[in-house]
Amino acid sequence: MADLRSDLWCMAFVRRHNDMGNMCVVARRGDPIAGQIFIEVDHLDGTRSLFTPAPIISRGAANGQVFQRRFSRVEPAKVRDRIEQEVSFDPDLWVLSIDLRGDDLGIDVIRGPDA
Repeated sequence: MADLRSDLWCMAFVRRHNDMGNMCVVARRGDPIAGQIFIEVDHLDGTRSLFTPAPIISRGAANGQVFQRRFSRVEPAKVRDRIEQEVSFDPDLWVLSIDLRGDDLGIDVIRGPDA
C-alpha cells in the first residue's frame, strides 16, 4: 500500500489534535505529495521536542509515516536551529507545530538517537 500524501497526512494530524484540544498548526508547508514531515512539540514548560522521519531501513514492515524522536525536551533554539538546517537542505519539508504537555502524539515512533 502506498503512503498517504504528505499534505493529507498533515491536515489529518492537525485536525485530530485540534479536535482533542491541542493547539496544532502547519508552521511550514512542503511538497504536497512526498515532502518529509517534522513535528515540533512545545511542552509548555520552556522545552521542546522534535520528531523527524525515521530512516527507511529502521521502519521494518511498518506502513505509513514513522518517526523518530530527534530531540527530547530541549531548549527551543536547538529545535529551531535543526529545522532551519534541514530546510536549507530540503526546502520541500513540512513542519507541524503542536502545544502538548504530555509525550503521546499518537504517531508511530521508533527508537531514535536520543532514546
